[in-house]
Amino acid sequence: MAKEKITGAVAVRRAFEAEGVEYLFGMPGGTILPLYDALFQCEKPKTILIRHEQVGGHAAEGFAHATGRVGVCMGTSGPGATNLVTANVSRALIGTDAFQEADITGITMPITKHNWLVTEPQDLPRIMKEAFYVARTGRPGPVLVDIPKDVLTAEIEWDGYPQSVDIPGYHPPVREEPRLKDAALLVRSSSRPVIYLGGGIRVSNAHKEVFAFAELVGAPIVTTVHGKGAFPETNPQCLGMFGMHGARYANYTVQNSDLIIALGARFDDRVTGKLSTFAPEAKVVHLDIDPAEISKLVTATVPLVGDLKRLLPQLAEEVRRAFAQHGKPDISAWWKKVEDWRQKHPLRYTQEGQKYLLPQYVVDRLWQKTGGKAIVTTGVGEHQMWAAQWWRTSEPRQFITSGGLGTMGFCLPSAIGIQLGRPGELVIGIDGDGSFQMTLQDLATAWDLKLPIKIFILNNLFLGMVRQWQELFYDNRFAMTPLSDCPDFVKLAEAYGCLGLRATTVEELDPVIDRALAHKEGPTIIDVRVRRQEKVFPMVPAGAPLNDMIDGE
Repeated sequence: MAKEKITGAVAVRRAFEAEGVEYLFGMPGGTILPLYDALFQCEKPKTILIRHEQVGGHAAEGFAHATGRVGVCMGTSGPGATNLVTANVSRALIGTDAFQEADITGITMPITKHNWLVTEPQDLPRIMKEAFYVARTGRPGPVLVDIPKDVLTAEIEWDGYPQSVDIPGYHPPVREEPRLKDAALLVRSSSRPVIYLGGGIRVSNAHKEVFAFAELVGAPIVTTVHGKGAFPETNPQCLGMFGMHGARYANYTVQNSDLIIALGARFDDRVTGKLSTFAPEAKVVHLDIDPAEISKLVTATVPLVGDLKRLLPQLAEEVRRAFAQHGKPDISAWWKKVEDWRQKHPLRYTQEGQKYLLPQYVVDRLWQKTGGKAIVTTGVGEHQMWAAQWWRTSEPRQFITSGGLGTMGFCLPSAIGIQLGRPGELVIGIDGDGSFQMTLQDLATAWDLKLPIKIFILNNLFLGMVRQWQELFYDNRFAMTPLSDCPDFVKLAEAYGCLGLRATTVEELDPVIDRALAHKEGPTIIDVRVRRQEKVFPMVPAGAPLNDMIDGE
């Protein structure tokens, strides 16, 4: 019996179908038209037209963080690929500087987990299977498949979608971890422990396992910005975010600890401050799925490599045995010291008596008005840190932001992806006036889809975070950071068919929040005018020790 013959583009569509892809974020162009044609009027996966490929990447990322499933974006060759990452020109034109050619596999090699250039059409099903497998397994991350146009149009014999992969050299850690007892003995002998939670908790979906381990150990908990939601911040055991803009009491706790139990975290410079002064008396148990992160920056006393969801219950069992054999350590004196710091150095603001709205108050009121029951995403800047400080997460996958790369313009596209991935849930974006203008054109996408996202712009008419550094370290030389009162965000929202609202005073804020939350027919953009030169405090200056914080007091 003759095998079915299909085009490469149809093979890609069938791969998406087999992998359960729900949405494809992208924009058509000449070289990717065969794939769009194969997807024409396809119900699942549904193609989402974005207005800039960067938005497609952010939307796919927001979808992935909110759901735990693979987010997929695509774009045409050349500028489409460099704005995003995916298809390229015909094979015969590769290396000839042809129209819209770019060595996208070379460009993206340092920033993807792996990438593939498809040179043989028959390899498409295998490569697509491998790409999804690599993206999902081990430490999940972005992958790229570069498909020349003539590979999309070529005919292949369809043998069915592969059921397994065989990638020599790629072996996600599944081995038994022999050092669990050593780690448990460190926990048993510690009198000043702290549990440090990173974004790996969300990636491994290990929230229940973390909660059980934290209850067992009873230590104070600190998080990174990506670790928010890994443990309820409404629980007194959690001290919230530490690091450059973390709470003073959280930083003091880490710096004075004798044991750091790091789970799914990478000791980024934004949380450690000056490495040579970081937690000088602390031993370190570091559990991560990526062996490259272990002892990369901070040397682990006991390194543990593996998937948190599988390995953390095993560590908990060893700790339970150690407690049973030797007694549970008394850390009440440590907790008393931590509580003293928390009482003396709380995060604070004073709205009363202020002529202008304070951004901290705006985030706090949003949290109170929603009961904290929303998924929050942000852009990058001062607003991001105010949101991280004052939005207290109570559930997993409730705070989604751009971390290490620090990408302005992340908020709106991410909100689009999150709302598609979590339909029926309240999605709130907290953005800045500078960050929002990076990707505002995709209000058109949000309006097309009638997504009820609410974007609150904390508008201080500045590139605020850069301005803060100019105030503190550059003698108030505001080089290119003041922004004009343009555009009018309310009129802009209305031009895109969205609801536009504005609040400039305390009296206006609550009614505006209520109206925004009640609007379900499409996107809402809220221009909140906040005090222009309000700064994010506490702040650890770059290169300073973690406990050397600047305050606004």
